[in-house]
Amino acid sequence: MSSRNMKILGTAFLAAIFLISIAHALSKPLSAHAAKDSSASQATNGGPDVSGGNATTTEKDQVDLNVTVYNSNLALVRDVRQVHLQSGVFPVNFEDVAASINPATVHFRSLADPTKLSVVEQNYEYDLLDAQKLLQKYVGRELTLVHQEQDAGSTRSVETKATLLADNNGPVWKIGGEIVTGFPATSYRFPDLPGNLYSRPTLIWMLNNRGAENQRVEASYLTGNINWNADYVLTVGRDEKSADLDGWVTLSNNSGAAFNNAKLQLVAGDIHRTPAPSPRVMQEMEMAAAKSAVGGFAQENFSEYHLYTLDRRTSIQNAETKQISLLTGSNIPVDKYLQVSPEPYYFRGAQSISNPTPEPVRVYYHFKNDEKSGLGMPLPSGTVRVYQADSNGGAQFAGEDTISHTPKDEDLRILVGSAFDVVCERKQMDYKKLGSNLFEMEYEITLRNHKDGPVTVEVREPLGGDWEIVNSNFKWTKLDANTVGFSIPVDKDGTATLDYRVRVKW
Repeated sequence: MSSRNMKILGTAFLAAIFLISIAHALSKPLSAHAAKDSSASQATNGGPDVSGGNATTTEKDQVDLNVTVYNSNLALVRDVRQVHLQSGVFPVNFEDVAASINPATVHFRSLADPTKLSVVEQNYEYDLLDAQKLLQKYVGRELTLVHQEQDAGSTRSVETKATLLADNNGPVWKIGGEIVTGFPATSYRFPDLPGNLYSRPTLIWMLNNRGAENQRVEASYLTGNINWNADYVLTVGRDEKSADLDGWVTLSNNSGAAFNNAKLQLVAGDIHRTPAPSPRVMQEMEMAAAKSAVGGFAQENFSEYHLYTLDRRTSIQNAETKQISLLTGSNIPVDKYLQVSPEPYYFRGAQSISNPTPEPVRVYYHFKNDEKSGLGMPLPSGTVRVYQADSNGGAQFAGEDTISHTPKDEDLRILVGSAFDVVCERKQMDYKKLGSNLFEMEYEITLRNHKDGPVTVEVREPLGGDWEIVNSNFKWTKLDANTVGFSIPVDKDGTATLDYRVRVKW
């Protein structure tokens, strides 16, 4: 054979090998990584390509995320993602949703073409992968047990094939035709992962797409185990005439999901909820953000509630508690006052006349939530912790109290504790029955002041029935149908005594 023919034959042989290699490669399915690369290349217009069957979209595909948190352990999540969809009916996995999701509240829609993309069927998979569940899923199947054996003073790992017969109060194995319990396995090796276990909570939709391939979609749902509350710090000046107020939002997320780069809104108010939530999510909860100072919240009216919108995006990790500034007020005028309010049952009958009853003298700070005072923002319910400046310029903790939701232009009064240097004692001096349901009672309230200056104590007496003050050595004021008030000044290191007599008809 000539050299020319040998060259032609060799070239033909190499070409044949090359064609066979290509055909063999094309006959193989794509690997997981290759499939991902293919999906990425097909989705250059945005989002993952979910055209190859039961594909997955994750947090990486998010283009927008909104979280509205209620102060009732509830949040509305609106997750917007860019995806690439095939035409017709097909399944898609929607991962990275909250583990505490309420499946009945899930709502899916296309933002680009809502009339041509619909949900045929929806499932929520929460049977999450862990070691115990993986073992339970292998009941009736074979796996490899790994245990340790001693051999000539050394330890070696030994593998044993076994069939798991049951896993109730411990695994039961079939090994070599025998039933074995208590096998000292140090680890298990599974040949594959069951298809009905998920590494994270997943929504699975069967979609019907009659529109474009590139879609921006939104999934919204309600989730529990995420809550917020307001915390306030009231720092009172040394003269007890003015104070600074700092408000913080304390946000706790235990929903089972992280919310990264999210637009955060808070709703303050008492939301009525039924035991069985409606399947539809109220879309009117979608509110536009309002402008405010950097790092703070802007508030607006929302139905009968108040909506607070953070003017920047933030990230809320799972199992995280974080604080965000809500408000700051400076040089707020405050009033400090002392008050005595005995129990109503004191006035229902005769008391031991010889033994006076000690009464706590409670200390309150009062201020008004208005613009004139440097506030004027609706205050969510929360805890107010009071600090007061000492003689060295430091701030000492003075007490704390809770406030309810407080609209603007309303008064707040904060109970910080009981006075140490002001003592109150009360004694029933007389008790007479004038008729079948008519009585007269006389009381003596003694106040002793051991402070460095004079004080004024407000005494509030809860009277019941049809009452009338017969006489009093201090001016009295009818505060409401069942309360009479006295304002008692007490000098420095002095004593003041209130005597009054009341006639009551029951």
